[in-house]
Amino acid sequence: MKELTEEQIKKQDSVDNAIYQLIQELNPADKSKVTFPVIPACRESFFGEVRDVIEDWMVERLKITDEQGFYAYLEENTEGEKHA
Repeated sequence: MKELTEEQIKKQDSVDNAIYQLIQELNPADKSKVTFPVIPACRESFFGEVRDVIEDWMVERLKITDEQGFYAYLEENTEGEKHA
């Protein structure tokens, strides 16, 4: 089974950490009050929605990278569904 490289995993972590920091920075209230879902599937959904919007801007609108360059994934089925 194909796996992401260490570099790709580090890039994913970097993107997710940047999203976390952005939300913390934009929070007008006490920074300690920002909580994220503790259930992994919910947390992934939360970060995934923010990541999808940023990806759309960087890939489709600004054309400064491609999907794999922004957030690497593996294609594991014939429908081309992304799997991180």
